[in-house]
Amino acid sequence: MSLESVRAFFAEKAPDISVIESPISSATVTLAAEAYGVEPGRIAKTLSLRIGERVILIIAAGTSRMDNKKVKAQFGGKPKMLGLEEVADITGHEVGGVCPFGLKSPLPVYCDVSLKAFDVVVPAAGSTHSAVRITPDRMAALTAAEWVDVCEHHP
Repeated sequence: MSLESVRAFFAEKAPDISVIESPISSATVTLAAEAYGVEPGRIAKTLSLRIGERVILIIAAGTSRMDNKKVKAQFGGKPKMLGLEEVADITGHEVGGVCPFGLKSPLPVYCDVSLKAFDVVVPAAGSTHSAVRITPDRMAALTAAEWVDVCEHHP
């Protein structure tokens, strides 16, 4: 369902962007970098977090790490990663394919400034074998994301 929901999202909102599929898994940053022939930092990973009663998605560069203090300061609570089943139930995407596109229900999306180091990034596209190539600003615009600084940045 999830790959189809992402395809439908792009067909409607950005028909010039096509989903690319890989015969090998792209479920982790390292695997995705290999599958799509890019450096790990260009992989735009999506973190699914619960902060109090809210669930949010933060997209960050593949080599950056979430800074709990920054997240707590930005969102006013301690972040907890969603459990495996929760992720699929809430986003409609399986772990390893979670992305801000074609979500099961609308969620607040935030893009970490670590993405701005790249002209093009490669986020997943709803499955462990799919992705898209997109500029960080276009991804933020298409998902109504707000830019935040909540990660430690590692080149």
